Amino acid sequence: MSKQDLIVTALAALQPEYLDVLDESHMHSRGLETHYKAVIVSSAFAGLNSVKRHQKVYATVGELMGQIHALALHTYTPEEWAAQGVAPASPTCRGGH
Repeated sequence: MSKQDLIVTALAALQPEYLDVLDESHMHSRGLETHYKAVIVSSAFAGLNSVKRHQKVYATVGELMGQIHALALHTYTPEEWAAQGVAPASPTCRGGH
């Protein structure tokens, strides 16, 4: 199972209404299966600020976080997602080689 699949499986615990996990490693210089972007829409985020939402995701992903370099998070409640409907594009990597 790929790391992307493992992330998707772990995040299913948040009972998302929408979940998209993208492997963006090709946009970076640190190798394969290192950089991911997750768009998560879940009522589990209701009443939480962005820091608390991210902490909830990190706790859900658990030890797998130690196996990846970066996980860009875009967390929304269903109401926020209905209003916005799209996550921002990832920036171009500016990291070293």
